[in-house]
Amino acid sequence: MKKQTAVEYLIQEIKHAACVKSKSMSEWNEVFEKAKEMEREQIVRAADHNFSYDDTDYPTLGELYYNETYGGDK
Repeated sequence: MKKQTAVEYLIQEIKHAACVKSKSMSEWNEVFEKAKEMEREQIVRAADHNFSYDDTDYPTLGELYYNETYGGDK
């Protein structure tokens, strides 16, 4: 199964809502938060590509890159 990008997820949710029913503002906020988290994870994975870590107590290079570039944790 192909992984879904944050943008693909968001488009799918918008199309589904247009066809089935409108979402409440609270439901849209959940969709947006999930899309933002997916994007963060994708950026971290991309920055970590080709690196291996044995110690999970410390942030990975991808996490450090994300926090430095986009302004902090999740």
